[in-house]
Amino acid sequence: MIELAAVATITILAVISPGADFAMVTRNSLLYGRSAGLLASLGIALGVQLHVLYTMLGVGLILQESPGLFSTIKLIGAVYLVYVGYKTFFTPQPSTSSAAPLKELDAIDALRTGFFTNALNPKTTLFVVSVYTQIVQPETSIAVQVGYGLFMSLAHWVWFSLVTVFFSEEHLRSKMLRHQLVLNRMIGIILASLGFWLAFSPR
Repeated sequence: MIELAAVATITILAVISPGADFAMVTRNSLLYGRSAGLLASLGIALGVQLHVLYTMLGVGLILQESPGLFSTIKLIGAVYLVYVGYKTFFTPQPSTSSAAPLKELDAIDALRTGFFTNALNPKTTLFVVSVYTQIVQPETSIAVQVGYGLFMSLAHWVWFSLVTVFFSEEHLRSKMLRHQLVLNRMIGIILASLGFWLAFSPR
């Protein structure tokens, strides 16, 4: 029971702390609408499952003990965030005043933005590896460990779906998109800044 409470508490705190996942979901929700935000949220949840899978297979310990490999993942994740930030920053202002996006983001692209943002996020790597190595006991059954992983994904999906619903609310979104050029620049700078911070932050 104590183990379950610890996993749940740490997961919730990790999920609601602002970071790259939050920035990406906000971007998709404001610029492309609710569907794109929800798909990004699902992609984030799938990214969490990737971390859980390799941690349960023991690869997480290799990452933990291999600074070079960990730094490579950090760098790839940083470059991805800077790339998306750059693209967002230079998205032109649409000619219409409606809340419709300049260019639709298809389902695969929306899902992919969430998945890669989380899968390449070393914060999630450290979070999942720490939970399974520091809190989950060796005698904990595989079924329970799988359950913990599913709970982590569910928590991410629920939280970021709520974030999506808030930022894609039509009145708020229409108001924000009246200043879409400024919005694009702000979101682009935030994503790129997160990427640079990720690249140069200590482990």
